Amino acid sequence: MKKNHSKAALSFFFFFCVKILFTEMGMAENISIPVNVGLVLDLDSDLDGKIALSCIEMALSDFYSTHGDYKTRLVLNTRDSMKDVVGAAAAALDLIKNVEVQAILGPTTSMQASFVIDLGEKAQVPIISFSASSPSLTSIRSTYFVRATLNDSTQVNTISELVKAYKWTEAVPIYIDNEYGEAVIPYLIDALQAVNAQVPYRSVISPYATDDQIVEELYKLMGMQTRVFIVHMYGSLGTRLFSKAKEIGMMSEGYVWIMTDGLTADLLSSPNPSVTETIQGILGVKPYVPGTKEIRDFRVRWKRKFQQDNPFIIDADLNIYGLRGYDAATALALAVEKTGTTNFGFLKANVSSTSSSDLASLGISFNGPSLLQALSNTSFKGLTGNYHFVDGQLQSSVFQIVNVNGNGGREIGFWTPKGLVKQLVPSNGTNSTSVSGISTVIFPGDTTVVPKGWGIPTNKKRLIIGVPAKSSTQFVDVIYNPSSNTSTVTGFCIDVFETAVKKLPYALHYEYVPFAKPDGEPAGTYDDLVYQVYLKNFDAVVGDITILYSRSLFVDYTLPYIENSVSVVVPTEGHNIESAWFFLKPLTWDLWVSTLIFFVFIGFVVWVLEHRINGDFRGPASHQAGTIFWFSFSTMVFSQRERVVSNLSRVVVIIWCFAVLILTQSYTASLSSLLTIQHLKVADVNELIKKGEHVGYQSGSFIRRTLLDLGFDRSKIVAYNSPEECHELFSKGSGNGGIAAAFDEEPYMKLFLSKYCPKYTIIDALFKTGGFGFVFPKGSPLVPDISMAILNMTEGDKMKEIQDKWFGKQTSCPNSSTSNSLSIKTFWGLFLISGIAALLALIIFIVVFVHQEWRVVLRPSDSTTSIWSKIRHLFIIFNQRDLTSHTFKKSEADERNGIHLQSMGAASQSGYSAHTEFHGSSSAGCDSSRNSQTPRAVINADQLANPNQERPVNHQMPTRTDKRSSTIIHQRSKSCTR
Repeated sequence: MKKNHSKAALSFFFFFCVKILFTEMGMAENISIPVNVGLVLDLDSDLDGKIALSCIEMALSDFYSTHGDYKTRLVLNTRDSMKDVVGAAAAALDLIKNVEVQAILGPTTSMQASFVIDLGEKAQVPIISFSASSPSLTSIRSTYFVRATLNDSTQVNTISELVKAYKWTEAVPIYIDNEYGEAVIPYLIDALQAVNAQVPYRSVISPYATDDQIVEELYKLMGMQTRVFIVHMYGSLGTRLFSKAKEIGMMSEGYVWIMTDGLTADLLSSPNPSVTETIQGILGVKPYVPGTKEIRDFRVRWKRKFQQDNPFIIDADLNIYGLRGYDAATALALAVEKTGTTNFGFLKANVSSTSSSDLASLGISFNGPSLLQALSNTSFKGLTGNYHFVDGQLQSSVFQIVNVNGNGGREIGFWTPKGLVKQLVPSNGTNSTSVSGISTVIFPGDTTVVPKGWGIPTNKKRLIIGVPAKSSTQFVDVIYNPSSNTSTVTGFCIDVFETAVKKLPYALHYEYVPFAKPDGEPAGTYDDLVYQVYLKNFDAVVGDITILYSRSLFVDYTLPYIENSVSVVVPTEGHNIESAWFFLKPLTWDLWVSTLIFFVFIGFVVWVLEHRINGDFRGPASHQAGTIFWFSFSTMVFSQRERVVSNLSRVVVIIWCFAVLILTQSYTASLSSLLTIQHLKVADVNELIKKGEHVGYQSGSFIRRTLLDLGFDRSKIVAYNSPEECHELFSKGSGNGGIAAAFDEEPYMKLFLSKYCPKYTIIDALFKTGGFGFVFPKGSPLVPDISMAILNMTEGDKMKEIQDKWFGKQTSCPNSSTSNSLSIKTFWGLFLISGIAALLALIIFIVVFVHQEWRVVLRPSDSTTSIWSKIRHLFIIFNQRDLTSHTFKKSEADERNGIHLQSMGAASQSGYSAHTEFHGSSSAGCDSSRNSQTPRAVINADQLANPNQERPVNHQMPTRTDKRSSTIIHQRSKSCTR
C-alpha cells in the first residue's frame, strides 16, 4: 500500500516538473525584443502633431495585434521639437546618442528635416519623414533619408494642366519665404512655361509678416494685370492671407486662386467655417487617397481614441499627415522585423577626454544599413494606397482636384499622367487637357464663368503707352502745347489702336507718352522705343512700329494692321522726243550695226544662190549690187518683187523674214515705251552701290542697319524726317548734298508718291517685313484681344474708312521704267540662227557647184594652169547661166512651142512660110551672146496673119530648119562651156 502511494507521488512530481519545463519553454518562445525608435513632432501647440502621434500609436498597436508572432516590438521615444529647427536637431541628437534609436520618424517641417538628416547620415540612422515635402531635401543626397510623403515637385504638373485647360496665360505664385516655400518654385515655373504660361511676378511673404504687410503685398498684386494666383505656404499663414484678400475684394469675380497640396490639407482636413467662408471658389490639389472601408473604420476608431487622449480638443478630423504617419510606422515595423533580432547596438566613437562636443561622441548604428535596405524593399497596401519606396521617395501618380464650396472641398476631377479626368476609371478614355475633363467649377464671386486670368488693375492705374516723337505725319502726329506742358497725339496708327480698344469687352485706361527729350526731339531710334517696353518703362508702344524678328525676341506684337515691305524710290526723267535722232534711241548702236551687216550678208547669200538660175539676179554689176541691197532691205516691209527659185534661198529668206519681223516689232514696242513711260535715272540697288551714290532713309528707322548690311558706306547714308525733306534732298542731287535714292517702308513711300507721283517711282522691293503692329510685353494678355479686334477691323470696312480719312483715295502712279534701249544681247540668238542658216546654205551651194564644175578645171590639157587661174575660171563659170536648171529648161520649151514671138515684117507676108534667125553679138563675150541670142522659130503663115490665135501644140518631129536651129544653140552652148 505504501509502495503504491510512493509510486503515485513520484509520478505526480515528474508530471509537475515536465509541465513547468514546457511552460517555461513556451514563455521563452513568446518573449519579444524591444527596439527603440524615435519620434520627433511639433506637439506643443500643433494639432497636426497630435493627430500624427495618435495615428502612429494606433499603427503599432494594430500591427502587433495582427502579427503577434513577430519577435520585435517598436518602442516609441517621443520628443517635442517645439516648432523650432534647433529643437528638432537637439531632440534627434538626444535620441541617437542617449537612447540609441534605430530610426527616427519625423521631423515635421522640411527645415527641421535638413538638420536632422545630417545627424542620421553621420550615425547611419534612417530618418523617415512623413511630412517634410520640400524638393530641396533631395539635393542633400543622403542615403539615410526616407521621404514617406510626396515630393512637392510632383504636384506642379497638376497645377500647370489646370492653367492650360482654362487657357490662362499668366500666373503669380505666392509663397512663404523659407526653404519650404522657395524649393518648389523653380519646378512650378518650369511646368507653367511648358504650357506657355508666363510668371510675370513672384510674391514672397515672410512667415512672420504682419497683417499690414500682407495687405500691402495684396494691393501690389491688385495693381497688376494677372488674376491667377498659386498659393504655397503653411496653413496658419494661408488663413491670414485669404482673410485679407477677401477684405480688399480679391475674392470676387475674375480672380483665380489655386492652393498646393500642403495648404489644401491644412485648410480642408479640419474645415473651420470661418476659414472656408473666406476661400469660397478656390481650387486645391492634393494626393488622392481612396475612400476604402479600412479608412472609414479607422477614422471611427481614431476619433474615439483621439477624444480620449485629448478631451479638450473638439472638431478635430483625420488628415493626410495622420494617414502618412500610420503607414510610415507600419513600414518601419515591417523593416525592423526583416532585419532580425541582433545588432541593435551602436559602435561607440573614440573621443578624446578634451572633446566636449556631442557630435564628436556620436556613435554609429550597427543595424542602420540593414534597416535602410529593408525599408527600400518594403511594400504593402496601406491606408493611403500602395506603399513602396523608389530611391528613398514615396511614389504617387494621381492627384485629386477640389473646389471649395460651402463647408468643404468638392471633388471636381483628377490628374493622372495622361491628363485631367472626371473619374479615375473612365469608361471611354476621357483623359483630357481641357475643361471638359473635369466638372464645372464655381469660381470666386459664385460664378461658373471661367475668368480670363487677367484684368485691368482695380486701382485704376492707367497704361503708359509710348508713341514715336514725330510731327506732321499722317501715321503719328505729336503736337506739343508748351503752355500746358501737354501733348496731343493723333494719326492713322492712333485711330487704329483706339478703334481696336473700343471693340474690347472691357474698359482699358491708358495715356500716351511721347518718346522724346525735354526739347521735344526723339529720345532714340525705334529700336530704343521698343526696348522701353522690355525695361517696363512703357506698358505698350503704339505707332508705326515694324514687326521685326530681332524685336520679337523680347516683346510681343499684335497682328499687323497694315502690310509692309522695304522699297527703293528714285527720281524719273522724261525723254527728249524733239531730237532729230530720237528714232535711233530704241536700239543701241551695236544692234543697229549688226542689223545692217546682216541685211547686207543675207542679200549677198541670196544673190549667190540665185545668180546662175534666176534672171532677176542677173544683169550689169551695178544692177546686181542694187538688187542685193534692194532685196535684203525690202524684207523689212515684205515688199520684195524678186522671186526666189532656189530651195536654199527660200530657207534663208524665211528665217530672215522671221528675224526681221521680231526686230521690227521690238523696235516699235521700244519706241512706244520711250514716248509714253518716264525714264529712271537709276536701274537698281547694285548700280547705286557701284556708283557710290548718296541714299536716304527715314530718321530713327531700322533701315539704316539694312543699308549698312547691303554695303553702303556710312558717309553716303543721309537721314530725313519728312516727305518734304526727302523731296528737297532729291532736288539737290547726289553730288550736291542730296540723294539719288530713298530707302523706306512701303506705307511711307506710298504717302510720298501721292504727293510727288510724276517725279519719282518705286524701282525695287528689297524684302517683306511683318507689317505695322502694336508692341506689348512678353506674354501680355492684351495681345490676343487687341489682335482679334484688329482682325475684325480688317475684315470689315472700318480699316478702309480710317485709311481714307488719313490718306484719301490714293490713285496709282503712271508706270515708270528704266526704258533701256534694245541691245545685241537681246537678239544675239536670233542673229545666230539666221547667220548659221545663211552660212550653211552658202556652204552647201559652193560644195555642190564645185563638185559639178571641177571636172572642167581638172582637164589634162590644163595641167600647167595655176590654181588661181582655175579658181578664176570657176568664177567665170559661176557668172554664166545654168542652162541645166529647170527654170531655163522651161523657157527653152516655151520658145520651141512658139510662145515667145517677134514681129518680122508686114502682114502681107503671112501667106508664106518664113524662118528667121536672130544672132547675138559675139563681141560681148559668151554671156552677152546668151543674153542677146533668141532661138530660131518656124512660123506658119496662118500664125503671122492671126498673131492672137493660140498655137496648137506640135507633136511631129521637127523640120530640118528646126533641127539646124537646135544644133546651132547646142553648139553655142558648148562653145560657152569651153
